[in-house]
Formats: sequence, C-alpha cells, structure tokens
Amino acid sequence: MKKSLSTLAILAAASSAHAQIAQVAPAPLKPVHGFVGLGITGGGKKLATAEYTNGRSANIKSGGGVYFTGGVDFRINEQFSAQTSLNFHVDDQTAQNGSLKFQRFPLEALAFYHIDQNWKIGTGLRYVTGAKLSGSGVADIADVKFKNTLSSVVEAEYLFSPQLSVKMRYVNEKFEEKNSRYPAEVKANHVGVSGNFYF
Repeated sequence: MKKSLSTLAILAAASSAHAQIAQVAPAPLKPVHGFVGLGITGGGKKLATAEYTNGRSANIKSGGGVYFTGGVDFRINEQFSAQTSLNFHVDDQTAQNGSLKFQRFPLEALAFYHIDQNWKIGTGLRYVTGAKLSGSGVADIADVKFKNTLSSVVEAEYLFSPQLSVKMRYVNEKFEEKNSRYPAEVKANHVGVSGNFYF
C-alpha cells in the first residue's frame, strides 16, 4: 500500500512538473506572414518646383514623398528573418490648375537580425522601376523618365506587438535620365519612417 501511494505521488509530481513546463514554453514562431505599411521620406535633390498663385512654392525631390508597401515576412528562426516587398513611392504637389509628380515602383529584399523581441536591424537591396517626373495643367512638362536602378537599404524596426511596428530607414540611391545623350546622375539618398501592420 505504501509502495502504491509512493508511486502515485511520484506520478502526480511528474505530471505537475510537465504541466508547468508546458505553460512556460514559448509559442511557436509563425514562419510566414504578410504586412502592409505607410511611410514618409525626405532627402534627395530638387527635380522641379511647383509655383502656386498665392506665391507659395513647393519642391519635388528625388528622395522625398510618401510610400505604400506590402509584402511577405519570412521568419527563419529566433535570430533571423527576411522580407520581400513591392512599394509605390511618390512625391506629388497638386493644385486646382495643375500638378507635379515624381513616382517610382521599388521592389525590395531585406534580411534582418533580431536583437530581442522588440528590436531588429536589417539591410538589403532595392530595385526601382518606372521612375518618372510628370506634370499637368499649368505645370505641364514633357515626362522625364529615369533608368531602373539598384540601391542599398539599411533599416531598424521596433515592434510594439507582433502586429504593429515602426521602421526607420536610410536608402543610398541615384537615378539616371533615359534617352539623354549625356545622362547625369541625380542623387536620391533619403531617410524615411513608416508604420507597418503584420497579419
């Protein structure tokens, strides 16, 4: 009888310990999920100036504007992850009688190192297509198209939760005009900040 009680006590203790271990075990990492984001950038060189009837003016810059992003995040392990994204980046000045716009479509691939649960840093490449400066109305100009370009990106990201984060970035970028006999490089280096939602 004593032996049976001892056996039961040992089994109960083992079961309790197993339950405690199961409770503190971390949830498995979700390996793949999507994200969307919205950001703002500043920098680069002046491409054109929009003049308003009230005397105000605004510059279109090669590294400025807002950008919309959407992509896929791949969690490799606790320390590393990777992201691919398609973006729309535009600097737009619009008035009742005309507008100026510089738009481009970057495709990015980045790799990240996770410092802890909140912070990660990353670097990668950005391939920009469809870069074009255009105008309409009183600001109508002949479209200026730029060659596709490859540039480097450095990012730091802070996650408030698994779903919400803020990103800070630096992009080392330049453009060359298409169909120009003597194409000049236009520096478009810029910094940016964005908010991202993961799902």
